[in-house]
Amino acid sequence: MATVHLRIGDLVWGKLGRYPPWPGKVVSPPKDLKKPRGKKCHFVKFFGTEDHAWIKVEQLKPYHPHKEEMIKINKGKRFQQAVDAVEDFLKKKEKQGGKEQSSEGKGDSKGKKTPTKPLKILEEDDEDLSALKDPSEKPVQDDPHFHHFLLSQTEKPASSMEPISKRLKIVEEDTRSPSIQAADSTAINGSITPTDKRIGFLGLGLMGSGIVSNLLKMGHVVTVWNRTVEKVPQDNQHCDLFIQEGARLGRTPAEVVSMCDITFSCVSDPKAARDLVLGPSGVLQGIRPGKCYVEMSTVDPETITELSQVISSRGGRFLEAPVAGSQQVSNEGMLVILAAGDRTVYEDCSSCFQAMGKTSFFLGEVGNAARMMLILNMVQGSFMATIAEGLTLAQATGQSQHTFLDILSHGQMASTFVDQKCQNILQGNFKPDYYLKHIQKDLRLAISMGDTANHPTPMAAAANEVYKRAKALDQSDNDMSAVYRAYIH
Repeated sequence: MATVHLRIGDLVWGKLGRYPPWPGKVVSPPKDLKKPRGKKCHFVKFFGTEDHAWIKVEQLKPYHPHKEEMIKINKGKRFQQAVDAVEDFLKKKEKQGGKEQSSEGKGDSKGKKTPTKPLKILEEDDEDLSALKDPSEKPVQDDPHFHHFLLSQTEKPASSMEPISKRLKIVEEDTRSPSIQAADSTAINGSITPTDKRIGFLGLGLMGSGIVSNLLKMGHVVTVWNRTVEKVPQDNQHCDLFIQEGARLGRTPAEVVSMCDITFSCVSDPKAARDLVLGPSGVLQGIRPGKCYVEMSTVDPETITELSQVISSRGGRFLEAPVAGSQQVSNEGMLVILAAGDRTVYEDCSSCFQAMGKTSFFLGEVGNAARMMLILNMVQGSFMATIAEGLTLAQATGQSQHTFLDILSHGQMASTFVDQKCQNILQGNFKPDYYLKHIQKDLRLAISMGDTANHPTPMAAAANEVYKRAKALDQSDNDMSAVYRAYIH
């Protein structure tokens, strides 16, 4: 394949992570932003967004030669707006008397082409970017939205475009436990091809909203329903946001299931999950042979088993797929999906899981995903309570909480989770990213699961009491980090 030489100012199609190819422009990077080491790439500003990113050269194509191809394979309102933005840019440039430069050369004052050197592709040792500057290009760091990069500085692991079933990794834990099958469900090296199956989604809360948004971005046909609309009419505005992005609106869970091939559910607790399936105009009334139902809520194994049985009794196909993450992670499409149940449904959901998450795991029979998710959230909830306890103890003993956080961030426990939660606590910002009431519910269910298995959970039990005190202090609808307030009141 011939190398495509690009220079500052060239229009391109850039492929970033799980996003489809997007129109952009090669621009000068900020002076203080180094190129990722070991990668041949260009810095691209995307049209229709305020995003910038380093893009590998193999993920870039010249704009004009590939325009028709890209417009055919990419759909959606935002994509069309981005293409329109490119055309507006070209019209303005033409009015200003300049034509778009190409990598082949640019016209001189007499209209003749003058040869140009192809842009040098920077190797990892090249740090002097001054020679690549386009004098007419506004420095990126002057852009007020500069810090809103897709440049998270971390990339999803690369994966092939093989069917998800062919990329499963088998890990034998021991002779007594079932195989745990894990699949990297990202599409970093190619576009996600959305399934042609009709997708339904029930529940547009903190997690569900981000999931639906990413399903729509990746071109899935989605019908949505949210239970609070029936109780709070103004929540129709919430649904309207998704309708504007191309979603369809179902009137009841039964209607959504009857209209769709695969229906996902993501609600708050076991009671809500049961009511959604078994209640009036519920999921069970819309289930027919072959219909797929995917329960993404974090619930107990007993509830999952019950839902699986009733769905299967009507000829439906069932998969549990709770997700590890938060609202921010959901919005970024970086959830970790734990699935169990019908393996063929898991494979049918491949493009959906690629759109909403960075990795998915298939854990075998129904109930295993619920158990694993409760264990994960038990650990996370207990850890958060311990961090809050440390912050308050530091204050009580005359130590600086900021210094405590700084030391943590340089030690072995450093993580984005710790830094973000501690910063929120110190700023008094408890806007929910994962509801405190939900992590307490997960701790309670994990403790109950331990009782059933006759296994002690003393740390979780202690943490649960702290969260219960925080709930008594009206912190239920705040972020889980508001457990801090249980220690200071």
